[in-house]
Amino acid sequence: MARIPEETDVLVIGAGPTGLLLSNLLGSMGVRTTLVERNETTVQEPRAVSIDDESLRALQAAGLAETIAAITVKGYGSIYLGPDGRRFAEVKPHVKEYGFDKRNAFEQPVFEATLRQALTRHPSVTPVFGAELSAFHQNSDHVLVEITTGGQTRKMRARYMVAADGGRSAVRKALNISLEGSTFREPWLIVDLHSTRNRCFHTEVFCDPRRSVITLPGPGGIRRYEFKLNPGETSDEAEEESFARRLLAEVGPDAEEPIRRQKVYTFHARIAARWRQGRIFLAGDAAHLTPPFAGQGMNSGLRDAHNLAWKLDEALRMADPEDLLDSYEAERKPHAWSMIELALRMGKVMMPASVPRGKLIRMGFRFLGLYGPARDYFAQMKYKPKPKFSAGLIRSAPKVPGAGAIGRMIPQPLVTAFGRQQVLLDTLLPDRPVMLVFSEAPERWLDTEMQERLQKLGCAVIGLTPEWTNPASAPFPVVRDSSRFFSENPFRDCLDTALLLRRDRYVAAMEPVRSIAGLIPMIARLTEPPPENRRRPTFPAEEELRSKAI
Repeated sequence: MARIPEETDVLVIGAGPTGLLLSNLLGSMGVRTTLVERNETTVQEPRAVSIDDESLRALQAAGLAETIAAITVKGYGSIYLGPDGRRFAEVKPHVKEYGFDKRNAFEQPVFEATLRQALTRHPSVTPVFGAELSAFHQNSDHVLVEITTGGQTRKMRARYMVAADGGRSAVRKALNISLEGSTFREPWLIVDLHSTRNRCFHTEVFCDPRRSVITLPGPGGIRRYEFKLNPGETSDEAEEESFARRLLAEVGPDAEEPIRRQKVYTFHARIAARWRQGRIFLAGDAAHLTPPFAGQGMNSGLRDAHNLAWKLDEALRMADPEDLLDSYEAERKPHAWSMIELALRMGKVMMPASVPRGKLIRMGFRFLGLYGPARDYFAQMKYKPKPKFSAGLIRSAPKVPGAGAIGRMIPQPLVTAFGRQQVLLDTLLPDRPVMLVFSEAPERWLDTEMQERLQKLGCAVIGLTPEWTNPASAPFPVVRDSSRFFSENPFRDCLDTALLLRRDRYVAAMEPVRSIAGLIPMIARLTEPPPENRRRPTFPAEEELRSKAI
């Protein structure tokens, strides 16, 4: 067992996906982090089974994109079937707007073990398993905690504490923070199989008023089935093996496959009333509980980690970080609730309340399928709310062309450098604010004095040309938008604009290229300039692209 330090910068409670990613991100930033988990190991039973493109981009920021790619099945979709077995809708997205497939299958035990192992890369991170937070209180400077392990209680001081301790969060309850929302009355039986004879690559959704069923693929030839229980069916009855065998026989060829886990769940659609109290933050299931119908529960927690990690890192250096830290809830809470609402809407499609309602839903989808844009809207998952902040650490500019890009995560196109090397855009972006100059000739708009000024502020410069313009050699990297994602709304209106990117790849502000200096006050809100006695961050140079090429 790791020794519990007396002091730490950030104390993370809970080593689920959210806590593990947060600790990895903080470790990559060199932040002294202590991760405390009451269990001796990471989760051993399958839980979440789907990871999306936004989450994979967050893992990319932690240097784990390739590692996680090796344990996922990429790019699966969903097929919606009526009671007669006929498909009435398909969702098979292929556009990689954020650099990754939108839906990917994985096993949570393998995922968590991989993230735990990745912590060994970071000497600033101390993971402590088999230990429990037994008491805490905070003052204006620290959170003072007691950690119990091996029958002994040890004290620790942390600058900040993040409760990622699950839906039954003890920290949230101790802070007297209520959950708002509702609990589903419909319990579901989850059946995980060790193997499958079902060769469908995609999720199958049986939208039958008699019993809704979802079956999801997994890596290594495994599969999950989710059955909605009907009135009068009890949890004890549903967790009998014979019950699961009967239901499996009704929907496919897996009635005799070995069962790995069989458990009844009641789903929740709830969100914490507040996500911050002083120096303590809630994240993951401690902050929000999402029905599984959109596959966004765990993914919302990973977004929390990506949003919060860099803000804690900056806060540790700032004299007054309140504005920065308050933006966590202001940005994440509305989007987390939009994911809950998406799951509720999808639940209405998957669980038609009656035979007539089910027929009406199927007719509607078939009618829309005759219209190309509507068909593409569903097939490419455009119905999923994109991350967009209307409040928080952004500076709005309603009169600037392309202002709709502010508060959005930028796309991650495949970009081509002057020397014809191709990489994903984030490969070039350092973990600092970035001024992305989107223009046919980005190098025209920054003289040497402005480049040096930005460098001193800790802000990098990257030039991006539209897909029709070749990049030129410049004092800073200039690349071409080969994937054409910046040719789509709202970014196509940003030509001849400088976009100020936060460390999590969201647009904080923008200025026309002729008035780039107008972004400097916003840069000061995003980051603390590096002191003269500390080595300034280095940014990618043109020649570095060769070693990063795909």
